[in-house]
Amino acid sequence: MLKIRLSMGGAKKRPVYKIVVADSRFPRDGRFIEKVGFFNPLLPKTKKERVNLEVDRIKHWISKGAKPTLRVSRILGEAEVFPMPPKGNNPLKAIPKKDRKKDKAESDKPAAYVPKKDTAPKTEPKKEEPKKK
Repeated sequence: MLKIRLSMGGAKKRPVYKIVVADSRFPRDGRFIEKVGFFNPLLPKTKKERVNLEVDRIKHWISKGAKPTLRVSRILGEAEVFPMPPKGNNPLKAIPKKDRKKDKAESDKPAAYVPKKDTAPKTEPKKEEPKKK
């Protein structure tokens, strides 16, 4: 299956992506059929040099059956080449990850099981009196 996807390049902490047409079985940064653009996420969104697309080649590959990945379809949607994908709904994204795991673990327990709280009355530990000689 043909995919239009990002292929990573650049230096450490300085990513630059090529937008390529590749077989889905090929590695992400490996072999590709054709380079159809690039994307530089470090530049501000207002700069023209942030994204460069060969629109006619992209349309050609889409007509041949190539499917863009979600990220590439968003880039193409902003350039008005491809319809923008629907926005996802992840209400848990605002909750820190460690808290999400706690909530998920609690919801996975069977409904009949209710953890018991300490029912024993709390007593103060005995104070030892000093020994008299």
